[in-house]
Amino acid sequence: MERVAYLIRRTVEMILVVLVVAVLNFTLIHLAPGDVAVYMAGVEAGPEYVASIRHEYGLDLSLYVQMGRYMSRLLHGDFGRSFTRGEAVVDVIMNRMPATLLLMGSSLILGAVLGTLGGALAARHIGSKVDYWISGLCVAAYSTPVFWLGLILIYAFSVHLNWFPSSGMMSFLEEQRGIADTLRHMALPVLSLTVYFIGQNIKVARAGVAEAMQDDFITTFRAVGFKEREVFLKHGLRNALLPIVSMTGLQFTQLTAGAVLTETVFSWPGMGQLVFQAVLSRDYPVIMGGYVLMSIMVVLFTLLVDFIYVVLDPRIELK
Repeated sequence: MERVAYLIRRTVEMILVVLVVAVLNFTLIHLAPGDVAVYMAGVEAGPEYVASIRHEYGLDLSLYVQMGRYMSRLLHGDFGRSFTRGEAVVDVIMNRMPATLLLMGSSLILGAVLGTLGGALAARHIGSKVDYWISGLCVAAYSTPVFWLGLILIYAFSVHLNWFPSSGMMSFLEEQRGIADTLRHMALPVLSLTVYFIGQNIKVARAGVAEAMQDDFITTFRAVGFKEREVFLKHGLRNALLPIVSMTGLQFTQLTAGAVLTETVFSWPGMGQLVFQAVLSRDYPVIMGGYVLMSIMVVLFTLLVDFIYVVLDPRIELK
């Protein structure tokens, strides 16, 4: 019953958060300078044609009326239609969603696994040269801008060495497409995102493992004769996983912003590139729909992290 009550409360909170995000997005986008009707009609279009476009899309109404209509449609699951594509926003975004989830999921998993292993290795040899090298690489990794690293990777591994494609998700020729081809296209964008998250996770894992190995129960295990390797793997590392789970939840929110830069640099056909193109073309429904769906993904992932916490440590209660 406690978990059911917790789930109901969190669901209500998530709905409120998404609605607040939707209101803020709508307000900020419509207060931005420029007239989307003029952009759609063309700078040489006459005032009558511009007025007809403004009336067709309801842009001649007051901001409050437009917001009321948008929120009403949003509550019914209608994100509107794209100004430039003429398609339903949900269909446009869902066509791009798999590519973004593939990129984000791969980066999060690799960043968490490799970062945890690197941090655990540094904590195991704390104060040694191994620790210094890993810590130094950690600082360099999370200090490097994602877009700059992406450009460097393209120059080094695509332009200079010609090992990996520089853009897209698959080859132009259909006979060349397949899992191996997709993995080759994924390599550079996933690496550019993963490096940043590895740096963060190494720092968190190193601190968590080092602190866990100093706890009293670890000293007790050593005293009764448990091997150091067994104590480290089964107890020290397990207790250090909770900060990594928490960090992964925070990284997911960062990843939604990082995906825009990475997908733009590598021409990856995902939501990030879609939103960037929508901003350039002033496609308001796509911009707002993209950010609302991103906020839904973030709150759902946050809820998932809470339940993973309980699985890893049953002592934690959902309240």
